[in-house]
Amino acid sequence: MRATMWTMDPGLYVLFLLFLLQVVPGTTAARPCVPKFVGVNAMVCVCNATYCDTLDPVSLPPMGHYLKYESSKAGKRLELSKGKLRPNCSGTGLQYKYNPFVQYQRIKGFGGSHTDAAAINIMRLSPGAQDKLLRSYFAEDGIEYNLLRLPMGCSDFSTHPYSYDDNCRDDWELKCFKLAPEDTDLRIPLLHRIMALSKRPLSLVASPWTGPSWLRTSNEVGGKAKIKGEAGDRYHKTWARYFIRFLDEYASCNVTFWAITAQNEPVFSAFMVIEDFPTTLFSAKEQRDFIIKDLGPALTSSPHRDVLLIILDDLRINLPNWANVVIGNSSAAQYVSGIGLHWYLDSVIPPGLTIEATYRLYPNYFILYTESANGFQAFEKKVDLGSWKRGTRYSRSILTSLNNFCTGWIDWNLALDMIGGPNWVANFVDSPIIVDSLKDEFYKQPMFYHLAHFSKFIPEGSVRVSLTCSSPFSSCQLQTAGFLRPDGIAVAVVLNGCFFDVAFSILDNRFGYIEDVAQAYSIQTYLWKTGL
Repeated sequence: MRATMWTMDPGLYVLFLLFLLQVVPGTTAARPCVPKFVGVNAMVCVCNATYCDTLDPVSLPPMGHYLKYESSKAGKRLELSKGKLRPNCSGTGLQYKYNPFVQYQRIKGFGGSHTDAAAINIMRLSPGAQDKLLRSYFAEDGIEYNLLRLPMGCSDFSTHPYSYDDNCRDDWELKCFKLAPEDTDLRIPLLHRIMALSKRPLSLVASPWTGPSWLRTSNEVGGKAKIKGEAGDRYHKTWARYFIRFLDEYASCNVTFWAITAQNEPVFSAFMVIEDFPTTLFSAKEQRDFIIKDLGPALTSSPHRDVLLIILDDLRINLPNWANVVIGNSSAAQYVSGIGLHWYLDSVIPPGLTIEATYRLYPNYFILYTESANGFQAFEKKVDLGSWKRGTRYSRSILTSLNNFCTGWIDWNLALDMIGGPNWVANFVDSPIIVDSLKDEFYKQPMFYHLAHFSKFIPEGSVRVSLTCSSPFSSCQLQTAGFLRPDGIAVAVVLNGCFFDVAFSILDNRFGYIEDVAQAYSIQTYLWKTGL
């Protein structure tokens, strides 16, 4: 995926590229980016029904050589180059040491969210453009997401509020439970196409925003409310069975889930100024008791007993207290497998005091970022086409999270329209892919390529390993992380968020040095064989 600084009309550029790919002997199957400049130093890659940039399968060079994939504000998009590890270092620049024998957490993976809005935008494209978009995320010639999060019913990124049991009152046996057209006509058909495209195993996560009005204290599907009564009563037991019925109905459509979360944003949503934002509120103690008395037993006694349960699914500022209350209780802990985090307000408190502190207390429970999006603040531009800064926010968050023992990172909507919707409460945000259905094309933003530097090259089962800077701390301007893949391939991700180039080297004691320069405002991923 290579971007040029050409100013040729995109349509003519596509025809020229197609000509090259068809008639030039030995031309790589990978297709370069068709750039569209949307502002000063702001660029997206344009895709349509007939053309989209792609990647070749990763094919490693011989021992002692490495691959480098680079993206930059200057216009590179996953540009591939090759190099050779050197026996000696020139001594200039920052020095990093890669040690695969010092290992930390295992990686689950990376992905995005299959919301109603995402499905609507994808389906507004022609079949050919739909296929190009889905391949971009999930196919081998794309960036190979392996995690996908789905709202259980409506979210704010729907066109209207709804649950799966809105047509009956006090339906304790859930006899009126029925999936919505958004599921049966949009999300599930797209899921089947995604699963057919993906060579990597796909892990799905489901999260509820709201539920039937008759279970909620507000008697409304939309807005903020709690489940009526208290844990252990018929309201909460029915709410727990609602989870099971959702899993049942999706399973009947040949879609199974890896995990569910107990509730999307049980705390943060209470403070949102959007009055109709759909959410179900829980305190840590209320979530603990709901898990002990209702949700945990319902899951373990169901055909979905292998579906993992994730708590919190909210801001990391709730840690470690939320974990102390819920999984610090052995009765609740037996049902829980992990902790979900959202990146909003991450700047309020350092990761060491929240993520790492929780990992140290509860190392047997994975920590996974389950939602992140740019443009969420009121004063921000909602869709900022071509923003390199927003891509850098993503990669900084991912590197920080991984270096503090998170196992993966899930983005929010897979695709949104030109204003960051649809969203029935006008809570618009940005997305790595923006769809212009009137032109039957979509735009891959810098966020897409920043995510690719992780999702494409760090598959599930990889382990984070030591990659340390031996230069004085104050001079380590680069942000980095090291990994060892299940196939024995070493991976190093290097982010330069500075306005100047930074020279550096990476030492692998057994093979030598990678010496390179990280260009200003760039991200690169290096891969080499370790023999392990």
